[in-house]
Amino acid sequence: MGRAPLSKINNMNNNEIRSEFLNFFKSKQHTIVHSAPMVIKNDPTLMFTNAGMNQFKDIFLGNQPVEHLRIVNSQKCLRVSGKHNDLEEVGRDTYHHTMFEMLGNWSFGDYFKEKAIEWAMEFLTEILKLDKNRLYATVFEGDKKDKTEPDLESLEFWKNHLPESHILYGNKKDNFWEMGETGPCGPCSEIHIDLRDEEERAKIEGASLINKNHPLVIEIWNLVFIQYNRISSGELQKLADKHVDTGMGFERLCMAVQGKKSNYDTDVFQPLIQKIAQLSHKKYGDDEPTDIALRVVADHLRAVSFAITDGQLPSNTGAGYVIRRILRRAIRYGYTFLGFNEPFICQLVNTLVQNMGHAFPELITQQNLIEKVIREEENSFLKTLASGIQRFEVGASLADARNDNADARNDNADAREAGRGSLISGAFAFELYDTFGFPIDLTQLLAAEKGMTVDMEGFYQGLEAQKQRSRAAAAIETEDWVELIKTEKSTQFVGYDTLVCESKILKYRNVKSKGKSYYQLVLEKTPFYAESGGQMGDTGVLETINDTIEIVNTIKENNLMVHICNRLPENLNAVFTAKVDEEKRLSTQNNHTATHLLHFALRKVLGTHVEQKGSMVAHDRFRFDFSHFAKVEDEQLREVETLVNDWVRKNIPLCTFYDIPMEEALAMGAMALFGEKYGDKVRVVQFGNSIELCGGTHTSATGNIGYVKIISESAIAAGVRRIEAITGNEAVKFVNDILLVMNDVKQFLKSSNILQGLQKMAEENDKFRKEIDEFAAERVSRFIEMVDKKIEQYNGYNVIQQITVLPPDILKQAAYRLRNHKENFVIILGSNYEDKPNLVVALSDDLVAKGLNAGNIVREAAKLMQGGGGGQPSLATAGGKDCGGLEATLKKALELVG
Repeated sequence: MGRAPLSKINNMNNNEIRSEFLNFFKSKQHTIVHSAPMVIKNDPTLMFTNAGMNQFKDIFLGNQPVEHLRIVNSQKCLRVSGKHNDLEEVGRDTYHHTMFEMLGNWSFGDYFKEKAIEWAMEFLTEILKLDKNRLYATVFEGDKKDKTEPDLESLEFWKNHLPESHILYGNKKDNFWEMGETGPCGPCSEIHIDLRDEEERAKIEGASLINKNHPLVIEIWNLVFIQYNRISSGELQKLADKHVDTGMGFERLCMAVQGKKSNYDTDVFQPLIQKIAQLSHKKYGDDEPTDIALRVVADHLRAVSFAITDGQLPSNTGAGYVIRRILRRAIRYGYTFLGFNEPFICQLVNTLVQNMGHAFPELITQQNLIEKVIREEENSFLKTLASGIQRFEVGASLADARNDNADARNDNADAREAGRGSLISGAFAFELYDTFGFPIDLTQLLAAEKGMTVDMEGFYQGLEAQKQRSRAAAAIETEDWVELIKTEKSTQFVGYDTLVCESKILKYRNVKSKGKSYYQLVLEKTPFYAESGGQMGDTGVLETINDTIEIVNTIKENNLMVHICNRLPENLNAVFTAKVDEEKRLSTQNNHTATHLLHFALRKVLGTHVEQKGSMVAHDRFRFDFSHFAKVEDEQLREVETLVNDWVRKNIPLCTFYDIPMEEALAMGAMALFGEKYGDKVRVVQFGNSIELCGGTHTSATGNIGYVKIISESAIAAGVRRIEAITGNEAVKFVNDILLVMNDVKQFLKSSNILQGLQKMAEENDKFRKEIDEFAAERVSRFIEMVDKKIEQYNGYNVIQQITVLPPDILKQAAYRLRNHKENFVIILGSNYEDKPNLVVALSDDLVAKGLNAGNIVREAAKLMQGGGGGQPSLATAGGKDCGGLEATLKKALELVG
């Protein structure tokens, strides 16, 4: 029997499927919202958005008011680390991905289980025309430990849409969704689809394959019913409002609608796969290793590209490390299985943009940056692979030598046979992986080609030790919030208008990290700015008549403004005076305004392609990262700095627009930054023609900044530059320090004109250098003339062996000039110069041709003077620590000649 069509409209393309989903729920009074950035800020528990609900987490936690009771969107997600670690599965099967889209609809205290189930079935069977007979639903069976009952309510609703044989109970692992160890949670119903051929379905019931990891019997939609809150004790508390949170894998849905057996066979991935196949001269479907590599590259390109558009560049730490790891995995698969040894992934970006740019326009606007970043990363890692292979070859030869020596010591034939199976040590494999970024699977592949094996147990021991160190360094114990005042209102921020206000503590909790204990406070209202948007958090105090609590930082965590202090107040219920450190705040907001002026000046001088890619604004300095494809020339930097300071002197007043619609802000010319999450209403900050969306604090007029001084400009990634600058008193101090140094230089040069003084010094230096070189050449000649008369015969060699007190450079020059004066010529020179022993060995070309190697000789001989060295086969040098061993070193060198 052939395979029946799964959908009567299985010619629908991926963009049409996405649009149908959004429009369906729009017709059910849902507000369509944009995808949040894939890279998360202000949440210590997550680096990346790994589910559609992440951007609504603050609503579930009660930290953010509900703007829309019903919402629908398509969220870009990434799962590669932590609980949802799918990276090593990607490419090997047909349905795991790093970056994926999650289609979702939400209800915040509005509809609940009945409508969620009804509309899910309506969309799948009536809009997409999927075969209802292939659909299955699961419901929560209950859990004795949590004292939760089976979800009979959902069961009854499902009976209106599916036969009971297609409704299954699921355990807590599969059918109880939790945000984390604590927080909102509840039972869920999963919708599964059986995509097997009719013949296979007739043999085995689909119900028996649910949640059994069958590649064609898969979950496509999860309907989560959030009705509990789990506290740190593990207890479940019922929520006052019940919410719906659904998530449907877009790629899997496309597979079902388009009648494919793999996500990678859909038009989401096929344009990329076919482009890679074309570049590599491979064919998808010919052999499994090639197919895996094609899938890996196609998947990973999407993840890395979207991360870059959200402002996350590859790096060695945090989220940047994860992105670099994904990209390097793709490069490695292309290198090993597709034959690429030049950058190729950057050539695929245009295909991705053509396929997904309509739904995600940030790909179009940032295509050049994506290509440049990926190209530079490819070049860098391809060099790493080449050097890693060299290091492996050295390590493998040493391992072989150790095994050969062991064989020689074994008389027993069986023992000798066991010894021939050369082993690459786990410690060496881990060093390649951890220190040099060399993939372990490539180490295994290279070892296998040599008939060797890798000690994987030793490798995993090193890896586990590293993880333990990382876990210990990052370990944080967070207690439950203790509520003092129950309220649904968020903290009122008054810090735009005042630095002092009266307030009370709403809640607090204790946090332990790295052996230290501190407290987090949430206030009723606060003048303290919480760290976000690059601006550092405020510091200051909470005061009563009898108590003063120092606030050491203010951060934003899940939309809460959290004040950090080292101890709790004596009276937690008191009314406090909250005071921001005025000097630091004023300097910080001056610097923040300076970043806006700098951004505007850069776009004016370099071009409108310049976009902010990150910033750090502190009270004493700021840095500004921006897109630009070349070094900013000194003249351009001076022009930028001049423009900024012109605007500072004009004392341009601050103009702020609060809570205006996003469309209106953009129409004003306000700049929005990719990678930032904006609501429907935004705050606009304007200084003259500089207009930006910004939630930070700013000076009332540019004149308060005083003076802006750029102190450095550098590259931090491909296509991304960084400017560091200072303002006000810090800038004045910087200039004064330079003037003091210049004055000291003038006195040293005995000249009021520094440039002329340096030129004169350089000329004198050149003259002295020439005289020194002539003197050195004369010393070399005299030394050659002296030792040339001391040639001795040793085992058929012409040998000069001499110890002196001359500098090693003189000996090296002499040896170089002497070594081809005769055939079979060996020169071994030693010196005790400045209480350090030195060795020089030189061989005539005919001896090198016979296999003698000066580098090998000095490496071995230098051990006798506690040293080491190396060089070319014809000339090598070594240094040491023990002058008493110099004579023995020369003797050993001669013995090694043979």
